[in-house]
Amino acid sequence: MSNPVTFQKINAHKSINNFVSSFWLVENNSDQDYAVVVMPDASFDFVITKKKNEPLHCILMGINTTFSNAFIEADTRMMVINFKLLAAEYILKSSVADLLNGGQSLPDDFWNTEESDFNDFNLFAEKITEHIQLLSGKAIDPRKQKLSQLIYASSGEMTVKELSENAYWNSRQINRYFTQYFGLPLKKFCNILRFRSSFKQINEGNLFPELNYSDQPHFEREVKKLTGANLRTLFKNKNDRFIQVSLLGNL
Repeated sequence: MSNPVTFQKINAHKSINNFVSSFWLVENNSDQDYAVVVMPDASFDFVITKKKNEPLHCILMGINTTFSNAFIEADTRMMVINFKLLAAEYILKSSVADLLNGGQSLPDDFWNTEESDFNDFNLFAEKITEHIQLLSGKAIDPRKQKLSQLIYASSGEMTVKELSENAYWNSRQINRYFTQYFGLPLKKFCNILRFRSSFKQINEGNLFPELNYSDQPHFEREVKKLTGANLRTLFKNKNDRFIQVSLLGNL
């Protein structure tokens, strides 16, 4: 079966890029469900789903630490906001630790979302951007801001010790913060982000580690643990089943 699912992406405006990485529009306009493997990508997400002849459904998804099999259902459209770490405390003003590998339903009009938002994806991104700007008035703790910047800039390759030293923040306090707000330790989050950063090389057929994996077997073990598949299966990606490799690997 060829892939009936289409995607659009808008990168977050610089005014909110402490909190959001991107917006996605996902559409399956066919009459068949499409099977995919969802892999960890080091984000937590606000997902708005519109199925044919059904009301909107809003859900907040936590960070995933392992893969899951899923379907993009027939006649379904989704808009997704990919959040960065600082969004939990400073935008959502809530921990997402209890949502690890899961999600929580939100009111159907959360953040004033409505069915007409699907008419213009660009306007939706602008609307949410303005809303986040209004929510982001609180000053960010400089240690947390520096830590976040280092994590993303290094694609998760810096060690906990290096991050602690450069953010001027005790590693035990950092891990307490991560456990409290995200439900996992910093090292595990960085491992997931490092894996997500390898999608491009896998998509291009370069199956040797370019990031700071200790050796080839280490890279292969991490990939197997996070995806349930080996590197060659990910590269072949039959029917675009591993959709994040296809999408993020081409960016």
